[in-house]
Amino acid sequence: MSLRVVGAGLGRTGTNSLKVALEQLLGGRCYHMVEVFGRPADIGRWQDAVDGKPVDWLALMEEFSAAVDWPVCAFWPEIADAFPDAIVLLSTRCNSAEWWKSANDTIFAVTQLGEPPDGMLAAQRRMIQGLFDRFTPNWKDRNEAMRAYDRHNDAVRAAVAPGRLVEWQPGDGWEPLCAALGIPVPDAEFPHTNTTGEFRAMVGLD
Repeated sequence: MSLRVVGAGLGRTGTNSLKVALEQLLGGRCYHMVEVFGRPADIGRWQDAVDGKPVDWLALMEEFSAAVDWPVCAFWPEIADAFPDAIVLLSTRCNSAEWWKSANDTIFAVTQLGEPPDGMLAAQRRMIQGLFDRFTPNWKDRNEAMRAYDRHNDAVRAAVAPGRLVEWQPGDGWEPLCAALGIPVPDAEFPHTNTTGEFRAMVGLD
């Protein structure tokens, strides 16, 4: 199996909904941070990437048809190079302030929970914080994080050929994805999953 979609969009840009949608469109699995929870061996691979060590992207993604969200978006150039026939999907929110509110209320807030005991959860937390530090060392600061969000998106747009880049925002639905992949638009409502409330309830923030 070979990736057909490399997600360059940051977490909290509708990536969980995209995971569900792409799995429906492609008939294969889509890599997302939730996959790491069930694949503990992957934590070390992503930690290697964070530490600047080589990663076999073909092996890491061999079971998947698409990949979105963190940790993928932190290494989208390397993954896109490994799968040159895949489209690059840049998911965004309507502005950086909207993205910050969603991210700060969910994925960034998880770091405020108590330190997990040593073991897989602790290793995963270290890996995730390494990803955030790579995004920007000042990711806890609203203005710094918003600037980093804009820099990230601008860098994707500058680096990817227009014919390969697909931009998508929550609310765009099936059409941009189906047009890029050459797949008919499903006769079904586009999935809407992992709202802020659902995320906070799932991880015990509320």
